[in-house]
Amino acid sequence: MIGRLTGILLEKQPPLVLLDVRGVGYEIDVPMSTFFDLPAVGEQTTLYIHLLVREDAHLLFGFATESERLAFRQLVKISGVGARTALALLSGMSVAELHQAVSSDDSTRIVKIPGIGKKTAERLLLELRDKLGVAGTQQIPAVATSDHTNDIINALLSLGYNAREANWAVKQISVETTVAEGIRQALQRLSKDK
Repeated sequence: MIGRLTGILLEKQPPLVLLDVRGVGYEIDVPMSTFFDLPAVGEQTTLYIHLLVREDAHLLFGFATESERLAFRQLVKISGVGARTALALLSGMSVAELHQAVSSDDSTRIVKIPGIGKKTAERLLLELRDKLGVAGTQQIPAVATSDHTNDIINALLSLGYNAREANWAVKQISVETTVAEGIRQALQRLSKDK
């Protein structure tokens, strides 16, 4: 699985960018929030990647921040919300605005995004409420910001734990822990907590 790419930006044609990583050009769809933060063509950049494998294609979606990618991953898990809708949503509002809309139950803000109707907006609010946690945050905890921490949290999220549980478990383990050991310790703490 491709998790992150660093390379030279060759082309920018919204929402698609072409990133040259050691001679291989990757076409990556990005939300407009990421697109506007990209450097000029010819400069180096890093994108967090979500790889979507379909029967007819392998699609790459890129994000400037880990929180954008986590929000995207939560959105595509919702029934009726595909990758394009999730990308449109993150193009029309920041992750913080999405969290605010979910915590205040504001479907009118979400309906303003092109392609999202009232029923879809209400389903989004209902399903994201549990996935984003009470505080409405998917951010990596401030006490631990190593790459290992990100990998451990991503592993826990992919195993079905919500962001609140994953963040809590990671706070309980040492920052210096390896990824494999950190996942093992986090799973032990989460199983004791239930």
